Amino acid sequence: MIRYYKTIETKLEKLNDFEEGCWINLVEPSHEEIRYISDRFDIDIDSINAALDEEERSRIDVEDNHTLILIDIPVDESDSDSAHYSTIPLGIILTSNSIITVCTAQSKILNDFIAGHIKEFYTYMKPRFILQILRKNATYYLLYLRRINRMTIAIEREIHKSMKNKELVQLLELEKSLVYFSTSLKAIELVLNKMLRTSTIKKYSEDEDLLEDVIIENRQALEMASIYGDILSRIMDAFSAIVNNNQNNVMQLLTVVTLILSIPTMISGYFGMNVEDLPFSDDPNGFWIILFISAIICLILSILLSKNKLL
Repeated sequence: MIRYYKTIETKLEKLNDFEEGCWINLVEPSHEEIRYISDRFDIDIDSINAALDEEERSRIDVEDNHTLILIDIPVDESDSDSAHYSTIPLGIILTSNSIITVCTAQSKILNDFIAGHIKEFYTYMKPRFILQILRKNATYYLLYLRRINRMTIAIEREIHKSMKNKELVQLLELEKSLVYFSTSLKAIELVLNKMLRTSTIKKYSEDEDLLEDVIIENRQALEMASIYGDILSRIMDAFSAIVNNNQNNVMQLLTVVTLILSIPTMISGYFGMNVEDLPFSDDPNGFWIILFISAIICLILSILLSKNKLL
């Protein structure tokens, strides 16, 4: 799908075709659409396809007639059963007369621009547009990281109440999400540092502060992802320790119960032997006497085990 947008008198308007200084948004483009954009704007088709490959890493590629900026953006894939976040690549292609974005799905980041939620956004100010995308990207990373932290706290409270596979699966999903975020943010940090050091992308003088803000927010998101990752790892270790401790307690209880029940079993086996002159064999209350003796021995054994904190 190809959509054309352009700022006209401070308002973003949707166009039917290309105009100078417009923004071209490609979402899940077909092979025909990719070839059309490649031929019309003389862009290497690999630059467009790179943004559609989930295995591509964040980077900046400078070609003869365009510059490709590839970053990973966060995606919320949570449902009613689990919380899961991942990342997908977003390609930003800067040409002499337009800016092109390429993504495998319609992202909330670009939707904010289309909906007019971004202040001082103009499609013809291409360097600033790129920095605004990067800043909004860092904002969404921070937003999702805070959500992950709140979910972690909620799951931790549930663990104190009950131990279920559901909480374990949720923790694994969140831990995997943080791995995705950390890896992507580290790669984006390299892209931002390269933008800061080089003049590959010409920036307006007032955009220097914006670039520094983007770098700071991205670094903050990276530090949060690292901290939350450590917390999740410790919670998983504690979860494992609790499970092992509960299992040991259950095994200990079963062992003690087996030991106590073995006493009447041994006594009944002894008095059940087919031999003469067994104690209480001629007593009409012999059964109840033996049962009473077995109960007394089991009670004494239970008291001894309880004093030793084994029961």
